[in-house]
Amino acid sequence: MTRHQGITENILKLVGETPLVKLHNIAKDFKGSYFAKLEAFNPGHSAKDRIALHIIEDAERKGIIKKGSTIVETTSGNTGFSLAMISIVKGYKCILAVSDKSSQDKIDMLKSMGAEVHVCPANVPAADPKSYYEVAKTIHKKTKNSVYINQYFNELNIDAHYRTTGPEIWEQTGGKITHLVVASGTGGTISGTGKYLKEQNPDIKILGVDAIGSVLKKYHETGKIDMNEVSPYKIEGLGKNLIPTATDFDVIDVYEKVSDKDAALTAREIVKKEGIFPGYTSGAVLQATKQYADLGMFTKDSFVVLIFPDHGSRYMNKIYNDSWMKEQGFL
Repeated sequence: MTRHQGITENILKLVGETPLVKLHNIAKDFKGSYFAKLEAFNPGHSAKDRIALHIIEDAERKGIIKKGSTIVETTSGNTGFSLAMISIVKGYKCILAVSDKSSQDKIDMLKSMGAEVHVCPANVPAADPKSYYEVAKTIHKKTKNSVYINQYFNELNIDAHYRTTGPEIWEQTGGKITHLVVASGTGGTISGTGKYLKEQNPDIKILGVDAIGSVLKKYHETGKIDMNEVSPYKIEGLGKNLIPTATDFDVIDVYEKVSDKDAALTAREIVKKEGIFPGYTSGAVLQATKQYADLGMFTKDSFVVLIFPDHGSRYMNKIYNDSWMKEQGFL
C-alpha cells in the first residue's frame, strides 16, 4: 500500500488500494475469520474501475485510442460508469449498451456522466440483434474512430485484477488467506485475483458465486452449456447466459448458486449488522459464503476474503426500496 493522502492529480489516481474490513456480527456463526474487500471505495464506486482504466490505458499505449475517440461498451452499469468517468477525465466520448435489468439508478448515473445510453432487453439470447452485446457491436461498426472495450472477451479484464486486486489481498492478509469468495460475471475479478493468489499459495480455494438462471456453475462442472438452465433473474453483474472468455475456469475450485431473494435480503442484512452499505452482488457473495459454510467448507483456521464489488447507492430503486422488494415477493 503506497497511497498517501496529499494532493491527487486526478480522480483516476484513486483507483485501487481498496480497504479490507473484518466482518463481525454477520459472520459470527461461521467457523473462521471473514473479511470484506470493499471495492466501493474506488472513485467510480465499483471494482470495474480497475478493468476500465487498465483496458483504456493499454489501448492508449498501443495507439488504438486517440484524441477524439469514442468508447463503446456492453455493461450492466458499473463498467459503464467507470468508462464514463474515465472518458470525462481523458476527453473521450462514451456510448453504452445497457441491459434493462440494470437499476434505474445506474442508468440515470450513466446519463448524468454524459454517456449516450442504449437500454436493451435482458431476456433475449446473446446473439439476438436486440441484445446489449449485439447493439454495442452495431454501434461500434457505425461509429468512426470508436473502440469496443468488450469486457466479456477481453483478456485484459483478467490482467487488471492479476496486477492489482490479487497482490493487494495477498499483502493485506499477510499471506494468511485460505479462501476467496467472488461473484462471477465477466469473470475478470475471480480469474485474475484467483490466478495471482494461487501462484502465491496453490492451497487457496477460489469459491465462485453464480446466479440461479445462469449457465456458469454447470459449465464449470461439465464443460457443457445447458440452455435449459437459463431463466430471467434480477441480480446484476452476476452469472451469464453465455461463456465469457474472460473467465479462467481452471482457477475456480467450485461454484455456488444463489437466488435473487436471498441475495437481496442478505445485502440488507449486511447494512443492519455491519454498517457497510453493499450492492446487490455483494449480498450474493455473502449469501454464497453462508451456503459454503453450511456445506462445511470452512474450519476454525479459515481466513476468508469476500470481494464486495460495488455500493448500495446503485440499488435504491431496487433492493433498498420496500415497494420493489414486495413486488418481487421478497418481503
